[in-house]
Amino acid sequence: MTQVVGILGGMGPAAGADFVRLFVDACAEHLRARGQPVRDQGFPEHWLAQVPVPDRSGALESAALGAHQPLEPMLQALGRLAALGSRAVAIACNTAHAWHATLQERFPQIEVLHVAREVSAHLAAEGVRDAALMATEGTYRVGLYEQAMADAGLSCHLPLADERRLLMHGIYEGVKAGDMRLAEACFSQVARQLADRHGAVAIVMGCTEIPLGLKDSAAVAGLRLVDPTQVLASALAVRAYGGARNLAGSSSV
Repeated sequence: MTQVVGILGGMGPAAGADFVRLFVDACAEHLRARGQPVRDQGFPEHWLAQVPVPDRSGALESAALGAHQPLEPMLQALGRLAALGSRAVAIACNTAHAWHATLQERFPQIEVLHVAREVSAHLAAEGVRDAALMATEGTYRVGLYEQAMADAGLSCHLPLADERRLLMHGIYEGVKAGDMRLAEACFSQVARQLADRHGAVAIVMGCTEIPLGLKDSAAVAGLRLVDPTQVLASALAVRAYGGARNLAGSSSV
């Protein structure tokens, strides 16, 4: 028995669309693992809300109220997903999880998945103890992954200030502007520098634009890259097929 799930996207639109692809792939893998045929009728009902949302990192630099704040459009989109019957929702943006607590509080009937907790549980289950984080300034500002990793017993290594600026350049002037060559150059340089400093750690691509920029990149061959979007898509697939997060932090079906 499946249940309706939702995806809160638009941050940016390419990342939201890519999340749907990853979710469908995760559903197909789930069906194969259960020995069920992969056919149209086996996929759960799922809805994508692609809404214009103000820049998350920019909003976190200023606590002032106004049209630059992303919470209200995210609440409206979540309300639409709730009206469509969604029982669980994934947010296709890492930085947007800075508002996770408010979104969950306003819609207690929906499980709003938390990307950093899902990723931290995934890494811990695989025996990872050290990870490096590539993300936006907004994600670093709120300590999104650092706290979740600490709760899971993981150490989190952060880029230097100039590396953070390079990541932001790759995100905004690269992926969001459609210049994927620039994005790859920026992201691969930071990933290599993190690996040089910290060794063979798992490198978490904690912004939905980063995996898009590093897709099939030979420059990061041999590095252990972790795509939170893929982890989150798999977690949403588990929920869609009736699974739930248990108290120990592992998903069950």
